[in-house]
Amino acid sequence: MNFRKTLVLLGTALLTVGASVAMAEEVTGGHVDPYASIASALAISIAVFGGAVAQGRTATAALEAIGRNPSAQGKVFVPMIIGLALIESLVLYAFVIALVKIKG
Repeated sequence: MNFRKTLVLLGTALLTVGASVAMAEEVTGGHVDPYASIASALAISIAVFGGAVAQGRTATAALEAIGRNPSAQGKVFVPMIIGLALIESLVLYAFVIALVKIKG
């Protein structure tokens, strides 16, 4: 492994470990509902799975359409990107709701 790859690997590991330590929060007598944590984890896992399936189907349909009619690339590409962005925004929205439910 060359020096650049080693440096990137070590930097990534340091950022990963450092971020988890920096974002750790002490419990100050508050009670964390275990059912809320389980429900939030289940909600975000379902949202991520649904988003991944939807993005896969969107990309598949767009690539098949472009493959059948290459001149339609301009008409298919922009709506596909907008659709993918909206799908991703719904997944991020579910993630934010899950985090709010855990904290609140």
